[in-house]
Amino acid sequence: MATTTVISGPEAGSAALPTPPEGSVIVTVKIARFNPEDGKGAHWDTFEVPALPSDRLLNLLLYIKGYLDGSLTFRRSCAHGVCGSDAMRINGVNRLACKLLMKDMLPKDGKPLTITVEALKGLPVEKDLIVDMEPFFDAFRAIKPYLMTSGHEPTGERIQSASDRARFDDTTKCILCACCTSSCPVYWNEGSYFGPAAFVNAHRFIFDSRDEGAAERLDILNDVDGVWRCRTTFNCTDACPRGIQITKAIAEVKRALLFAR
Repeated sequence: MATTTVISGPEAGSAALPTPPEGSVIVTVKIARFNPEDGKGAHWDTFEVPALPSDRLLNLLLYIKGYLDGSLTFRRSCAHGVCGSDAMRINGVNRLACKLLMKDMLPKDGKPLTITVEALKGLPVEKDLIVDMEPFFDAFRAIKPYLMTSGHEPTGERIQSASDRARFDDTTKCILCACCTSSCPVYWNEGSYFGPAAFVNAHRFIFDSRDEGAAERLDILNDVDGVWRCRTTFNCTDACPRGIQITKAIAEVKRALLFAR
């Protein structure tokens, strides 16, 4: 990428800089930029941003967009680690910007801090930190992530025991942020690979005692682009902001293919 551009003051059309809050420190935020319409190609821009220990990285990005460069583009929604919209590579690791607290990043000895921010790897970059999520959701839809049953609709609830629910409880936590899938080396190199998030959501229904589509899903996952491509690097488990044991779930799907759920 091209050399960085340091931006520490308001650009044309941006609001005047507010006075940095008491107790804040200046952090250098280095962001990978790409705009298909400006002809500059991929490059880095660097910003100097005041940060409080109570801030989240998302606050720093909002500061940059609001006061330093309004053209910076990224996704965000709930800002509470539930929607998964603001997934990005932060210091080389996939994270949710709204869950990363500055108190966990600021050096204790007061040394300068530089944070690098990039778009997720393995998905086409549309602009700056926004990637095209359609390949990711295509894989998600392919494993039929919904309850499959036969016969008449029940007149009441579909009863399930606590132990049956516990069998797949962990994989119900997925928020489809793509942190796991875009951290997978196999997915980087093989665009047709389903990826960890698809396997997690397949697991959620394969082991649901109320579902009758396990055999169909297992047949899909037994394909050349399915679970057997997993190399058990644990990148996906490390990247998951919800703490899902993804590698374990993939192993259980493999076991179900060899034996029975």
